[in-house]
Amino acid sequence: MQVLQKRHLLTISDLTKAEIDDVFEKTRILKARQKQGIPYVPLQGKTLGLIFEKASTRTRVSFEVAMYQLGGNTVFISHRDSQMGRGEPIKDTARVLSRYVDGIVIRTFGHDIIVEFSKYSTVPVINGLTDLHHPCQVLTDVFTIIEKKGKYHGLKVAWIGDGNNMANSWIEAAARLGFDLVLACPDGYWPDKNILSKAKKLALECLNRGEAKLNIEVVKDPKDAAKGADVLNTDVWASMGQEEEAEKRKKAFKGYQINSEILKLAKKDAIVMHCLPAHREEEITDEVMEGRNSVIFDQVENRLHLQKVILEKLLLGG
Repeated sequence: MQVLQKRHLLTISDLTKAEIDDVFEKTRILKARQKQGIPYVPLQGKTLGLIFEKASTRTRVSFEVAMYQLGGNTVFISHRDSQMGRGEPIKDTARVLSRYVDGIVIRTFGHDIIVEFSKYSTVPVINGLTDLHHPCQVLTDVFTIIEKKGKYHGLKVAWIGDGNNMANSWIEAAARLGFDLVLACPDGYWPDKNILSKAKKLALECLNRGEAKLNIEVVKDPKDAAKGADVLNTDVWASMGQEEEAEKRKKAFKGYQINSEILKLAKKDAIVMHCLPAHREEEITDEVMEGRNSVIFDQVENRLHLQKVILEKLLLGG
């Protein structure tokens, strides 16, 4: 198994294409082993710290179960349980926890928090979500595409909705791996400009090396994104920390919904994705979410298996 070259996983751009492909192949193997009931416990004696400032169902449970299935243990620390919540400098918390655990997953708001934490941590740090990036989720989603489509290269992925942390990580994934990505976002809610600019530069460099074909585009009309798409993808209109903007966002995102009409514009065998939790009848209809094109709950399951690979690679080879 190829060892990741970098100690931390903060964004998808931290990984090379070869490393990502290796993660996907190992995920396939570990998922098959788990389904066959074959134990695999390379992390016996290892402990993972989970620092969560944001509430979580899937991220917390998937990392805890992943660590358990790999033979290790977890320590969960919420914002109210940590001295960081009482003003302790991030660099102090990072150096303290580095003496106790073998790796740390952080789920927080500002991306600068996890960057500073990783600077002072002497153990691997994994981004469980920030306002700017959600790398583990998007890596899982691309793996799910491979499961359903047999590949990612040559496919068109459509993102419809907010240019949020998920959209940013999808941009980095497309630039690194070379699939087509069209994002439909209303004015004022486009992806991060710096990430988009860097991704296009990265994609061009990959193209010059013969690794990838550049096609990352942001449009306003969801129909333009959905037309001929192999994958339709979305997220909630108002994420955690944006509750006060909910009504304003409902108006801005009117029409940015994955529904039967949008689905008809995509390829007949298109798959529908959502990272969850979903606000049914807002960004996605119940009909589509429960329909035959939906692979949403396969995405959920795959978080467990892909994160096992990330944990093994970083904790044993970081």
